[in-house]
Amino acid sequence: MITAKTRASRVSRALTAAAAFATMVGAPLADLVIPATAAQHLRNDAWPPHAKFHDAQYIVMSVLLGATALTLTARRGGSTRTQMRTACALVATPWVGLLAAPLFPGTAVQDPGFDNPTVAGLHPQVLLALILLVLLSGALVADRRPLDHV
Repeated sequence: MITAKTRASRVSRALTAAAAFATMVGAPLADLVIPATAAQHLRNDAWPPHAKFHDAQYIVMSVLLGATALTLTARRGGSTRTQMRTACALVATPWVGLLAAPLFPGTAVQDPGFDNPTVAGLHPQVLLALILLVLLSGALVADRRPLDHV
């Protein structure tokens, strides 16, 4: 029989794993592989090498953060609540960074000359960041149970 605690834990793991997977594969696909979006990032001839360096750094960090979070969601034993909270924090990092980046002087969500369609008035990356942060929040709420003891 599946208990409410087990069901909540499974929901939490599933939501966290989905966000971790999106984080792990999203940046390499969007910034390097998919031609229409890669042309705005690593394959953008207008970008100087140092800008491409920082995008490559972001890609690698996103893959590592997503993969580490996926590993934590798959682990059994120990403090599963701590593992889920850590996984959520890791996955949230690049998305919170994306939302905070426009606060810095001279930054923009997209370069001039690119006309990305908006969804609900939001740039697709901003919308994705918000969706994934809501998923991670849902994972944390679903996993609200007494702290496991090691």
